[in-house]
Amino acid sequence: MRRDIFQAIADPTRRAIITLIAMQAMTPNAIAAHFATTRQSISKHLGVLTACELVQHHQRGREIYYQLNIHKMKELDQWLEQFRQIWEHRFNELDQILETLKQQ
Repeated sequence: MRRDIFQAIADPTRRAIITLIAMQAMTPNAIAAHFATTRQSISKHLGVLTACELVQHHQRGREIYYQLNIHKMKELDQWLEQFRQIWEHRFNELDQILETLKQQ
């Protein structure tokens, strides 16, 4: 089953995992050490993140390392950019209104 990116990032644990592996690849055990939950639970979260392609894994020897898929994050950022522009425009309009009221 293909997962939706927004479904994946809706969960606070998965967002925390993304933050952890943003700087360096980590094994599931290293990731699980940061949470008060089971290794199996972290594996399920990693499965969701992998299914929606936010996370990639590769094997080094006997260990599997998970890392952030920057390209997928860029897609997400590009989608959000349209809303940033709308918000910035509205905030600029609000600033102008407030400045006008202040001068009166």
